[in-house]
Amino acid sequence: MTLKEKFKESLEVLEDRKIGPATVLFGERRGKYPDGNPLLVEGREESLIIDPSLAMIPRRDRLPSVDRVLNSHCHEDHIAGNYLFPDLPWHFHELDLPGIRSLDGLMGVYGLPKEIEKEFRLLVQEKFHFMPKEDALSFRDGDVFDLGSKTVTVVHTPGHTRGHCCFLIEGAGDEGAMLYLGDIDLTSFGPYYGDIWSSLEDFERSIALVREIKVEWYATFHHIGVLKRVEFLERLERFAAVIEKREQRLLEYIKVPRTIENIVQHRFVYRPGDQVLFADPVERFSMTDHLIRLQSQKRVREVEQETWVAV
Repeated sequence: MTLKEKFKESLEVLEDRKIGPATVLFGERRGKYPDGNPLLVEGREESLIIDPSLAMIPRRDRLPSVDRVLNSHCHEDHIAGNYLFPDLPWHFHELDLPGIRSLDGLMGVYGLPKEIEKEFRLLVQEKFHFMPKEDALSFRDGDVFDLGSKTVTVVHTPGHTRGHCCFLIEGAGDEGAMLYLGDIDLTSFGPYYGDIWSSLEDFERSIALVREIKVEWYATFHHIGVLKRVEFLERLERFAAVIEKREQRLLEYIKVPRTIENIVQHRFVYRPGDQVLFADPVERFSMTDHLIRLQSQKRVREVEQETWVAV
């Protein structure tokens, strides 16, 4: 396939496709942010949709008939289509519930500086259609949604947010099981642990956990789509390796003392020219996690307040 053909394919809006026990509802550009690819899981007794995204808006006149909404976590792109199902139960891990119960609660998930938060509040309301739901329901690790002939089991995988979860989808017959990965998204960008509710070390533990779950299919919310196990493992290793690459670049950069502001502006998560509203706080939260870990390993030291050097 030529580069031109690959580019054209990346822009293609794919038709809904049943894969194993679920149906993938593809978004624009194969679900690349700000879009995403929700999953529809239909059983004999109930049906549910996982992470309704902006992809649901073009389908507003032909929404699937479902009984409940499951969200892998509370981030703007994963809840952008929830408002289309206002009368259904919405389910989140108990640790992420504050994010859906109010706009203030959602802003607390990110921890943005006030000047950025003001602009981001408007964005999540206008572009991502944020609708609070005070009566949203909670689930915990290991909870099972029995749809009749199909089950969806919660696998708590924190790191991206405190309550981020994957879902193990299993069906009767020979369909094979599927693990929905949410934002363990296997992209070349790598793991995102750039919010105040994020955790680098939790994310690493979650990567290790999903690596050990052996199923036929693995589905991401963004861009990559649905994979068999061999390709999943290959992509997961590359995805996880981004963490070590960021850390090595950071250590190289602070061979001479650098302030946290120097580190933020140098960019280790985003590229220096990327025009991203929240790039600075993401860099700050992410690299602070790395510095704290490196300090505990005696690989860096703080020579002055918020000034670091490699040892």
